[in-house]
Amino acid sequence: MRLFLYTLLVLLPLAARAQELTVLAAASLTDSLRDISAAWVKAGNRPLRMSFGASSTLARQIEQGAPANLFASADEQWMDYLAKRDLIAADTRKSLLGNDVVLVVPAGKPQHVTIAPGFDLRGMLGPDGRLAVGDPKHVPVGIYAEQALRKLGMWEAIEPRLARTEDVRAALRFVELGEAPVGIVYATDAAISDKLMVAGVFPTDSHDPVTYPFAATKTGDNPEARTLLAFLSGPEARAIFVKRGFQVK
Repeated sequence: MRLFLYTLLVLLPLAARAQELTVLAAASLTDSLRDISAAWVKAGNRPLRMSFGASSTLARQIEQGAPANLFASADEQWMDYLAKRDLIAADTRKSLLGNDVVLVVPAGKPQHVTIAPGFDLRGMLGPDGRLAVGDPKHVPVGIYAEQALRKLGMWEAIEPRLARTEDVRAALRFVELGEAPVGIVYATDAAISDKLMVAGVFPTDSHDPVTYPFAATKTGDNPEARTLLAFLSGPEARAIFVKRGFQVK
């Protein structure tokens, strides 16, 4: 009997830990996934362990063996990166969300522009100002921004003026703190700040569609992870995503 009780006491914490799920997600999902985690717990589940950052950084962490059950990317490219390396459970992959790419400025210096070929972005930056944006070499919002600026015929003129950041939230903070007069972020990120305003929305045909694929990782795939994925595409989570400004698919 004592051996049985000892074994039970040892195994129960292990079982509890086994049910803890780790989610690595794009920085722009921070607020919505925190809300969803609270709803997940309210439904009787353990709190989610969550880490947010640039999709590129998180994908490389998974590649290097970082423990994770789910990965949520802000573009298809970085999910493809893991898929090509057989690091996600392919049958769980689903693109759940969409977003807009917007130009933001300080709320105290309101501006409204129509973003089209020839609009005066350099004028908005002034003689010395820089454009805050996720690094286009690897951060999804920066990749979308480069596509849009190229389509608008402005990339060569603006590239030397970029303030390249590690993720979209860092670009947001640059403008909030006055380190840059203008930034490019997602509409959902702009919505969380009362220090900024949206000056204009980039035309959807100026860049690839902004999509958010979710998938279980190959090493973290288990029944609980799949249950969470179902929860993320269910009505309660969808309502939270909509409230936070995402377009649900």
